[in-house]
Amino acid sequence: MRPETLAARRRLYLLARVVVARHYRQQLTLAIVARAVASSPRQLQRAYADCGETTFREDLLARRLAVAAQLLIEQPSIPVAAVTRLVGYRQAPHFARVFRHRYGLCPAAFRDAAGLADGRR
Repeated sequence: MRPETLAARRRLYLLARVVVARHYRQQLTLAIVARAVASSPRQLQRAYADCGETTFREDLLARRLAVAAQLLIEQPSIPVAAVTRLVGYRQAPHFARVFRHRYGLCPAAFRDAAGLADGRR
């Protein structure tokens, strides 16, 4: 691959990561992010493949779940259902299943375990 092509893909990848970081709460798709960075979905896919360690979907998922985990730990007064919506999920059961797959605990148990580790309970 030519250095110019690689540099262009790297730039595209970094721009897409910024869009995901800023707008993860919204319903994002590869096509929407590609449009936001003035590219095609296929070019963005190639940029993720060449420059990233994950796919677009995994990048979005990781961002949402990391923010959810942070909210669950740092904001115990926010109900899990509200956290679900705040990080861009529309259905709490789907969020709970994905969260449990990533962290090994359902969101409420994760929050409880974090509270015990912090000595808050």
